[in-house]
Amino acid sequence: MSTIGAEAAHGVAGRFVGRPLTRREDSRLVTGHGRFVEDVVWPDTWHVAFLRSPVARGRIVGLDVEAARALDGVRVVLTAAELNPLVRSWWQTAVGPDAPQPPRRLLAAEDVRWVGEPIAMVLATSRYVAEDALELIELDVEEQPPVIADHLDRWKVEGEVGLVHPELGTNVAAQVPSPDRGMPMGNAALDDVLGTAPHVFDETFHQHRYLCVPMEARGILARWDPYRGRMEIVAATQGAHEVRASTARLLGIDETQVHASAEDVGGGFGQKMYMSTEDHCVVAAAYREECAVRWIEDRNENLVAGGHARTEDMRLQVATDETGRILGIKAHHVEDVGAFPTPGVGSNAKLAAAYLPGPYDIGQYFFSGVATYSNTNGKCAYRGPWMMETVAREQMMDIVAVELGIDPLEFRRHNMITSDRLPFTTSSGMVYETVTPRETLDQVAELIDYEGFRAEQAAARADGRLLGIGLAAYIEGSPGFGVLGAEQVSLRIDYDGKVLASTGSGSHGQSVETTVAQVVADSLGVDYEDVRVVQNDTAASPFGSGTGGSRTAAVFGGAARLAGEKLRRKVLRVAAVALEADPEDLELDLGVVRVKGAPAVALPMAQVAAMAYAGHAAFPPDLEPGLEAAHRIKAPTFMFSNAAHAAVVEVDPGTGQVRVLRYAVSEDCGNMINPMVVEGQIAGGVVQGIGGVFYEHFVYDSTGNPLTTTFMDYLLPTAADVPEIVYGHVVTPSTTPGGFKPVGEGGAIVSPPALINAVRDALRPFGARLTAQPLTPAVLLDIIEGNTR
Repeated sequence: MSTIGAEAAHGVAGRFVGRPLTRREDSRLVTGHGRFVEDVVWPDTWHVAFLRSPVARGRIVGLDVEAARALDGVRVVLTAAELNPLVRSWWQTAVGPDAPQPPRRLLAAEDVRWVGEPIAMVLATSRYVAEDALELIELDVEEQPPVIADHLDRWKVEGEVGLVHPELGTNVAAQVPSPDRGMPMGNAALDDVLGTAPHVFDETFHQHRYLCVPMEARGILARWDPYRGRMEIVAATQGAHEVRASTARLLGIDETQVHASAEDVGGGFGQKMYMSTEDHCVVAAAYREECAVRWIEDRNENLVAGGHARTEDMRLQVATDETGRILGIKAHHVEDVGAFPTPGVGSNAKLAAAYLPGPYDIGQYFFSGVATYSNTNGKCAYRGPWMMETVAREQMMDIVAVELGIDPLEFRRHNMITSDRLPFTTSSGMVYETVTPRETLDQVAELIDYEGFRAEQAAARADGRLLGIGLAAYIEGSPGFGVLGAEQVSLRIDYDGKVLASTGSGSHGQSVETTVAQVVADSLGVDYEDVRVVQNDTAASPFGSGTGGSRTAAVFGGAARLAGEKLRRKVLRVAAVALEADPEDLELDLGVVRVKGAPAVALPMAQVAAMAYAGHAAFPPDLEPGLEAAHRIKAPTFMFSNAAHAAVVEVDPGTGQVRVLRYAVSEDCGNMINPMVVEGQIAGGVVQGIGGVFYEHFVYDSTGNPLTTTFMDYLLPTAADVPEIVYGHVVTPSTTPGGFKPVGEGGAIVSPPALINAVRDALRPFGARLTAQPLTPAVLLDIIEGNTR
């Protein structure tokens, strides 16, 4: 992989920030010495296996667990009758107690609502014994026709076969605009534009169901000590504080009675942001049985029950003038959120509505959406869960451009926001201040050699080769509202002069140990090697919502910078007492305090710390002993970065197989803390895009039975499917502390439309529109052979 423009980052670098330092995590992770939840072993722990529903919808008419309870090695078999009454409250911190929720339950009682729903749980001496016990349970379900959404008839949200949740009286989980809140249900000015514009284009796009598929599946250990009144939890989680809060709410105990922590976490992508039903069952079982309980998810469970994503349609109506200027966009969004989505009702329509204008001036605008329940696994967050706005918009940009006879690159340039118009308020009300969409688009066109490719493509077509190029641009919004925008970093210099940084983040691959240490080292003035980072432990970390939403650099990095500056000022005040100097005359670098202009007069950090803790009798009255500082940041409601992607592909006319030949990314994520980490985050997202567009597809049949339950059926990309990625960087500092911007989710959001547009371009001689995913060889071969468009 190669990088262009990284030198720009070094122009704003400090001693450590902006440098591609080797990740600290790598020393253990790449050598196989990581410690994951399955590596945590407690004595006298009972292992869990779940009895899951074999049908999508039905009435439980018989459940006999007595034979399983009698099996040697089984402690208990729990059903809804024993476990469900323990629930006191069930909601996620980020959405709040008043947010709409499906009628949740720990274990299915009278009925089942999706294949894989937990009905009973066995606690046994080993997972093997627990699985054997499941075979002895007699379950009788009277099957009923399921509510299964198909993208061809998705617009009919009230299925004739019944209701997923009869308690609600509807299959509608959420609507935008909400008719009961006085929101306008249309835009008359937009309707006028659509009725009078020279050109109006109307297209519906479908994104199929695919999954987070982290390398480490879910897992949790919990034990309740009634004599100490203490619940201890180790989980594979993106946020230990959410585990603590959710557990306390569920059981009606105080948060101070819960200690939650995580070891290394092998990926999450949103799936581990919130506690799942199985997680809640484990803590409830530990509480009821007053023992230690352990559940480690297997891969089949993860695929079938771990939380699904994407499954949505979007209809776009776009009006333009004769020159190709966009005059207005009308959007309608439909989401299948399954039976029990998380968080809340699982809808991402509000964020999709806010982000849909992207990097363009689109004129008049209106967005509506509906989220529908179905008898399938619930929707969970997955790296850019609102991404349908970019997937649909960027495909529509190509389709409209071709229909108008304009090159897709020029069409984007014609409608794109330029730097001289900043700050710019979008048609959805978002305010952009430090974005560079035109600069990244121009840079990625240069990196991919867009003009040169067109000549290459013409020659290839003459030889019967199907080459295509695809572009996509976006502005990534990272939420900073509510609990997501008030994160803290706490710093302490110990007696030996070393620094401990505690943060409420929950890294699962984002290199937080490395990047936070880089920021702290620079802002405090110590050696990077002298900083250690603690996170994802409620006993050692300040309250935080964990890692997700691309907020780590902008929010935790900003808090680390300000905390470091606070502590630096205190270090200089303490040293000033010892050196009998004014703090303004001192400087701190690599952990040594010196008098400016007299470098021989110096104190190492250990001596400063010793005085702070033991020699404070000499302090002035207003100087507190010790060396600690903390800062809890107040982030903007939204923080923005931007990028443009370009892909070159070749489609085999004989097999329909797609090969990605070249891939380029131009990214502006502000001041980069670690360029290598930034590019790693981008690369991971691009690979997920390749998998989502060409390989991954979770399939249900018409009865709601899952068909892709192993990696033999649910395909993932391999290293052989990933091209060299060329990176370009445009560095425009944000207005947040440190000038850092979001970067985590962008690669996964914008890579799918870039790849789809490239395939559509390759198959343009066949009249392909390609508005639905996945793009399997069979689908593309049908287009080539003229069987479908």
